[in-house]
Amino acid sequence: MGLSARLVAGTIAATMSQPFPVRVICFGDSLTAGFQAPTRENPQGQSTPYGEWVQERLGAAGEVRVSGICGELTGEMLARFRRDVLAHQPHYVVILGGTNDLGWNGPPAEIMRNLVKMYAQTLAAGGMPVPVTVPSLRVEDAGGSREGQEWVAGHLARRFELNALIGSYARTKALPAIDLFAATAEPDTNLLAREYSNDGLHLSTAGYRLFADLVYRQVLQPALAQQ
Repeated sequence: MGLSARLVAGTIAATMSQPFPVRVICFGDSLTAGFQAPTRENPQGQSTPYGEWVQERLGAAGEVRVSGICGELTGEMLARFRRDVLAHQPHYVVILGGTNDLGWNGPPAEIMRNLVKMYAQTLAAGGMPVPVTVPSLRVEDAGGSREGQEWVAGHLARRFELNALIGSYARTKALPAIDLFAATAEPDTNLLAREYSNDGLHLSTAGYRLFADLVYRQVLQPALAQQ
């Protein structure tokens, strides 16, 4: 077993042996902050962080902190990571970033370098990073023109590239990971499903609830069962 694999294995064992309550930080951009675009029913918009539902599921067994800043790039996330995450000595850090970088046509490899630094810093501090894939997008009128179709195809291609890097890293390091793209996209089009978004980019209440459920069922519930 190599040094990196031993580090991850040791972190997993140490994290699972932690006494209650388990400290969880949900870290990222507007998808972590729970931003929802204004609608006819809710003209002011609303904030529904998925971390609040994770806290609800954990109850007294955990303490969940939400640290999401709308519009943030992964480089900005990295700059505040030690202050807003590591300083709180979390056991688990759910990391979702890259949507805004992709929106500015940031190279997936560069985005991944920033994410890897956050994953590695979490491990080095004795916590467990939980990588999350970037969800898809939806542009309702894009299919009406060739240019629109090409624009969507280009953005999807970059998402596929970044998410493949995230998934590969998580498998290589044996990290728990959440495939939010697969969970919220239409299987036949790979576009963000209408039921999970009301603006084609951010999640709806149903989408954030699903995100919380995935984090709890796939990561935290199994870990708590082993304590």
